[in-house]
Amino acid sequence: MKIDIITIFPDIFTPLDCSIIKRAKKSGKVEINIHNLRDYTEDSHRTVDDAPYGGGSGMVMKVVPLYKAVSEIKQLNHGAKVVFMSPQGKVLTQEKCRELSALEGLVIVCAHYEGVDERFVRLVCDEEISIGDYILTGGELPAMILADAVTRLLPGVIDEESAREESFTDGLLDYPHYTRPAEFLGLKVPEILLSGNHSEIGRWRSEQKVFNTFAKRPELLADVALELAGQKSSKKSRRKKMA
Repeated sequence: MKIDIITIFPDIFTPLDCSIIKRAKKSGKVEINIHNLRDYTEDSHRTVDDAPYGGGSGMVMKVVPLYKAVSEIKQLNHGAKVVFMSPQGKVLTQEKCRELSALEGLVIVCAHYEGVDERFVRLVCDEEISIGDYILTGGELPAMILADAVTRLLPGVIDEESAREESFTDGLLDYPHYTRPAEFLGLKVPEILLSGNHSEIGRWRSEQKVFNTFAKRPELLADVALELAGQKSSKKSRRKKMA
């Protein structure tokens, strides 16, 4: 997969040269390129922003350098989906990360200041994505989050079994994890995990996922129930058509 990130602060992205992402890049499973938006400007001051029409505080990122940057980058990243990191987008989910990880290319645009010229969003962007209902100083941190979340789902980047058992894979949170020592400050590892009975351990972990979700994110259980209800309804409809 090829990921291109457009920003006015390219030096921020050093975390993408660490840990699992670094290994994924080294093994050729992902190529991540950071592009300085100022390289696509046409004036001596390399200006990327201007005052908003209609007045108001702050500055707005100009449409011309953004449009030029995406147009040139897409010539080298054919068929890439253009994602704009924006608080106005749909909130990022694990399901969306899986969807994006199936693509061959991704262009991620980082905004700054008060935002971008709306014409850029309408002309170029395929999708707006938010990482939550709050405001940051720019789109660089969200872009790194998206790049990390997508890269780790590429085949061979992490162990497939680990990916299957993570939070949100089946709509639930993960079960509790423990390692040595078996007791710490009076808290003991659950005996079932020391039993060696893998069938019972599997059952315990499945139960704990439900308990954990109910305790921490109960709204997720409603989502899972609706999804299961929808699946049952689809199966009934298929059986009626076959009959």
